Amino acid sequence: MNRLLSTLIALVFSSLLSGGVLAESFKTVQWQDLIPKSAQQTTVSGTVEHGQIAMEPQPQANAPIVPELNKQKVRIAGFAVPLEGDESGVTEFLLVPYMGACIHVPPPPSNQIVYVKANKKPLPLDYLYDAFWVSGAISVEAVSSELAESGYSMQADAFEPYQYN
Repeated sequence: MNRLLSTLIALVFSSLLSGGVLAESFKTVQWQDLIPKSAQQTTVSGTVEHGQIAMEPQPQANAPIVPELNKQKVRIAGFAVPLEGDESGVTEFLLVPYMGACIHVPPPPSNQIVYVKANKKPLPLDYLYDAFWVSGAISVEAVSSELAESGYSMQADAFEPYQYN
């Protein structure tokens, strides 16, 4: 009986590790973390320093990026601008810092857009209307889409609703 219990516990623990629940740890990053501390960005209202939020973006392809983020496992909150998907969910999208970016207004600078491709499960369609967390490996890589240029890309492992505190 003890051997059976030990085997069962080992199997449960092993499945948790392989499923990513315990094995993955993601560093939470904010949007300003995607901008080098020495960089300034241009908006419709003028120049914005690191840490300021640009509510009136000016399109800026090839905006400065943070190379140290390459291949890190991160967690970032934002809004989706869908690119590919079907009735089961969105498989490719642009993650942006505010609702409606790239659709009704000029897109944010490229270092404030993350091209995301879902690894396992697509982004649920009901996530399209609110902020959510996306976790996965981020790459410092420019990706062009019909809507905008992104300075980063991400292979998404998980999505979860953003909790307003």
